[in-house]
Amino acid sequence: MLAGTALLALALSACGGGDSGGKAGADGKGGGTEKGPDMAISVNLTGDQVKAGEPVKVTLADGKFSLVKVTDGKGGELAGQISADGRTWTSERNASPGTDYKVEAQNTASQSASTQFKTSPADKVNKVSINIPKGSTVGVAMPVSLVFDNPVKNKAEVEKQLKVTTSNNTEGSWGWFKDYSGKDRVDWRPKDYWKSGTDVKVDMKLNGVDSGSGGGLFARDYNTEFKIGKDRRMEVSLDTKKMTVTEDGQTVKTIPVSAGTPGGQKASWSGKMVLMAKEGTIRMDSQTVGLGDSYDKMVDYSMRLTWSGMYAHAAPWNSANFGRVNSSSGCVGMSDAEAKSFYERVQVGDPFEVVGSGSKGNAELGNGYGEWNLSWDQWKAKSALAGGGSQQG
Repeated sequence: MLAGTALLALALSACGGGDSGGKAGADGKGGGTEKGPDMAISVNLTGDQVKAGEPVKVTLADGKFSLVKVTDGKGGELAGQISADGRTWTSERNASPGTDYKVEAQNTASQSASTQFKTSPADKVNKVSINIPKGSTVGVAMPVSLVFDNPVKNKAEVEKQLKVTTSNNTEGSWGWFKDYSGKDRVDWRPKDYWKSGTDVKVDMKLNGVDSGSGGGLFARDYNTEFKIGKDRRMEVSLDTKKMTVTEDGQTVKTIPVSAGTPGGQKASWSGKMVLMAKEGTIRMDSQTVGLGDSYDKMVDYSMRLTWSGMYAHAAPWNSANFGRVNSSSGCVGMSDAEAKSFYERVQVGDPFEVVGSGSKGNAELGNGYGEWNLSWDQWKAKSALAGGGSQQG
């Protein structure tokens, strides 16, 4: 038997044999009036200061297991599998930090044994921020986006615990990169835009998973669920200075706009973006985005497109240029009336594409939701799992 394991030999009831006649000793043997031969098991985790972050493994000295049950102090159960030879049981998930566990086992001769162990609290705990609140309705371009407090070195191990389930078997894949904040981030993007009406559930069974060096253990699971709303898409042409809004493939609105001034840092980002948030009336200060003191004003009907500060919003001070000249500091501006109507119509997660000449190119992948600028094969290659990690849910 391996060193460092707990050996239990307990007499079991409901089995044949003579009365041992003795009292239980310090090693747990004997059993008082219990009848039958002893059953010995060993567990790879022992004591009351066990390091979490690895599976529980229970081994039977002789015979075959018929049942192994590992439960925590709150009644939760660790699922696991008995090996083909019946001699070992291994949990599907790791032991969680700061948790009391009870191990109960039974063999095919109806003998049983039990033991306990306790994992120590994690030295460092990693946490996850999820972009889609539970119960939300979002647009057809919204990815599932997870940002981690601490570095994730064990990306494949973490990704294995992330599952997206959809009502129509939507194909998609996880992809890893750096968020605009500099933190590790993993997004799940469908192969194509979501279909309107899709129901989505995301399960993140991370409790007990080790992030790797510098990241710490996860100490809880996470989940969210949401629905895909109307198929609404926006396209801004830097050439015509107009924004076209389509719903279910039909054009419903064409809005004169003025986008970023061509050339230099005041040009707009181009490519496929996603409406990240409807922020309403906010203060926009050019000094916060590296554009000196060119503006500092309260702006109405603000809709965020990138973390670096590109928005669609009302810009009444620029009304002479709507539909004529791109002269903003990078945002897509429109009249108060058009902005109000547009703001009321759109939803977070709607795709927003900027085409035409005069942009400063695509924003960095983590500067908002930039994954739609990658081909499907390019995106799948960002999975930490072999073969790209393509999944259907």
